[in-house]
Amino acid sequence: MRIKYKRRRKEKTDYRARLALLKSGLPRLVVRKTNRYIIAHVVKHHGAQDYTIAYCNSKELKKYGWPFSFKNLAASYLTGFLLGKKYSRLEKSEKNLILDIGLQRSTKGSRIYACVLGMIEAGFNVKCNKKMLPEEKRITMEYKNEKIKEIIKRIKDLIEKNA
Repeated sequence: MRIKYKRRRKEKTDYRARLALLKSGLPRLVVRKTNRYIIAHVVKHHGAQDYTIAYCNSKELKKYGWPFSFKNLAASYLTGFLLGKKYSRLEKSEKNLILDIGLQRSTKGSRIYACVLGMIEAGFNVKCNKKMLPEEKRITMEYKNEKIKEIIKRIKDLIEKNA
């Protein structure tokens, strides 16, 4: 009987999916969500090792004056936008990325895809199904707060100046 790899036994890595992502040869947009934050990386691999090229956590939005939760759709969108601006400032930033969501479930309009939408609006091509991206009215949470559209626009302007 064959023993599975340790990370597979602990249900942390799907090696078949990982191999398919690595075979593409593109840098990966790795998006993870926790109970409090959204974490996004741009990762390249070399051999058996991964190297983080750019990193962003939704907690960084506090520096730009984000007054709401760090785990909602709007925060996820702004996290992707901030990561896109950070990554685009690097000299050898490749415009084509592939999405890596790990073992997380793929749900239409989720926080993961809001982060992807932020990266797309920052000027990158992310390979994913465009039907999965959330609508703008869900990101701006118009049904909850009328001023949030202005807040998101103000923070996007700050990110473009400072990131």
